[in-house]
Amino acid sequence: MNPVEMHVTAVLVSYNRKKLLREALAALGAQTRRPDRLIVVDNASDDGATELAADFIAVWGNRGRLIQLTQNTGGAGGFTVGIAAALLPDSDGRMSDWVWVMDDDTVPHPDALENALQAHARFAAAGQDSLAVMGSRVVWTDGNNHPMNTPKPKILAADREKKRAAAAGGTEIRSISFVSAFLRVPRILAEGLPVADYFLWNDDFEYSARLLRGARGLFVPDSVVTHKTKLRGSSDTDPGERFYFEVRNKTWVFNQSRALKLWERNAYRAATVRRWLRTVKNSTNRKQLANCLRRGLRDGIGTKPRYNSEVLLGAGVPDDVAAVIAHLEEPTFKRKTVADWSSKT
Repeated sequence: MNPVEMHVTAVLVSYNRKKLLREALAALGAQTRRPDRLIVVDNASDDGATELAADFIAVWGNRGRLIQLTQNTGGAGGFTVGIAAALLPDSDGRMSDWVWVMDDDTVPHPDALENALQAHARFAAAGQDSLAVMGSRVVWTDGNNHPMNTPKPKILAADREKKRAAAAGGTEIRSISFVSAFLRVPRILAEGLPVADYFLWNDDFEYSARLLRGARGLFVPDSVVTHKTKLRGSSDTDPGERFYFEVRNKTWVFNQSRALKLWERNAYRAATVRRWLRTVKNSTNRKQLANCLRRGLRDGIGTKPRYNSEVLLGAGVPDDVAAVIAHLEEPTFKRKTVADWSSKT
């Protein structure tokens, strides 16, 4: 199949940002190459975002779906639910080829999807189509690259890999944030879903690195989105209580996940410790961050993530989506192909 003609499901996770959500949904509807389907997962918003999403979804007809959760499951839970829903066939019985994920403060530029698919087409024309993940260039409201969403390059990428990525208009990557990431469905079926128990932070790092272990990833600078955060800064800029999740989840990645090879874990671990110490040192509330560091290390070492089905129990996940989550439960699921999955749904 021509990559440009592939079926794309956009998944947007929303929580209490009605104004930004309106911009994001309008931008998705204005794409020069519109997604074939749109799924919005609302994390129990109480600011009117749910009703706004329902109005936008109505315009998409049977190509849209709103999933209203009854609990805030964080970005990790929301993306787990949304990606699982995207694995179900659409109203015409067609399976998706790509799942395009983003938060509600992400505004895709009009040709973001079209340019990503064009890059995939150039990549596929040059050899085996082993592309598992693509990522957009993320800018802040001033048009400059957003440091929070800079993709991690693939260390020790072979020259032929670099040349092929460059010929497709991009660069090789090892991980990507969920701020406009394109995830290949066959790879999702092979590797499972994100880990919902991360709640927030590093769920995208772990998941994209897991999808990309042994596969190919492409950063596409011509696919551009604006990430409308309050400040243009990296995630280690005085994070407050959220620093607990940074520490616990990174520790889980290093100790529990299969996403990284041994040498990668050691390299990332050393870099992460330096970053944590710098974050605490530069904080306006060192006592708070030091406490988060202590608790995060304790829980990251002493516990492990729960199963997705357990984390999302009672959160209002629709039955058909819950069945997909259970089917792909870590670590018990068997690897599946698209054909295997579609024959059972």
